[in-house]
Amino acid sequence: MRKALLWASTNPFLAERLPRMRFVKRATSRFMPGESWEEALTEADRLSTRGMGTLVTLLGENLDSIDQADAVLDEYLGVLQDVSDAGVDLEISVKLTQLGLDFGPEVAQERLSRLAEATQSLVWIDMESSDYVDVTLEIFRNVMSTNRNLGLCLQSYLRRTEDDLDNLLPLDPSIRLVKGAYNETREVAYPDKREVDDHYFTLSRTLLKARLNGGMARPVIATHDTRMIESVNRMAVELGADKDDYEFAMLYGIERQEQNRLVTSGHVVRVLISYGSSWFPWYMRRLAERPANCLLYTSPSPRDRG
Repeated sequence: MRKALLWASTNPFLAERLPRMRFVKRATSRFMPGESWEEALTEADRLSTRGMGTLVTLLGENLDSIDQADAVLDEYLGVLQDVSDAGVDLEISVKLTQLGLDFGPEVAQERLSRLAEATQSLVWIDMESSDYVDVTLEIFRNVMSTNRNLGLCLQSYLRRTEDDLDNLLPLDPSIRLVKGAYNETREVAYPDKREVDDHYFTLSRTLLKARLNGGMARPVIATHDTRMIESVNRMAVELGADKDDYEFAMLYGIERQEQNRLVTSGHVVRVLISYGSSWFPWYMRRLAERPANCLLYTSPSPRDRG
């Protein structure tokens, strides 16, 4: 099932036709408040009243022209200005391929630098498929040398990530740790869920220890796995970490009760809101992360305001 969903996420025929179907659009409404930035901002403001910060990303990846990269840059610059005007606790998370990475590292790096310079909040870099890891790390290091307000996403299903994290720690980086949802070979990524989870827990421990050893950067535990959340919280207590030494990040519309529970218990929670019309590949990868939830994810549901 997971392989089929990941295959579907890259299939141009399905990407063109399925989003036109009404039941598919209804299903995605559970996981995004709308395709427009205005709808995302409205929902971010609502979540802030419940004590949650937000992280916003414009859906889409590889581009056909540098002009499209400029359009993405302008979109995010407008978002940052609106956020500043509204006073909402909201950060952005960008894919470097959206900023023109396929046209050269310097293209994406220049646009990333402009975003970092336009805000005092963190600008997060999403990690894409394994082919992009090395160049993403290079750009992150380069921009961090002049703009410290960057965060980076790392994926626990990649075998290399523990070494990558160890090499990054001297930079005191803010890291958002996810499990990963691209179609990778066994040589590149752990095929077994237990291995991915074990790696995730190990990386979480490394991030928390770095924080407790004087690091100022933010360890962000991005998972909907309630057992993993409990394990990380127990580990944090054992290490002597306070609840504000780390935070949880969860996707909009998934495990809403858990989001509320964590906030109520004093944890920092940031909700990732995605928007834009290019949602099909993203939606398929979300299904692939937990194939057992396909029935849930493809069933329309009233918006949970609790």
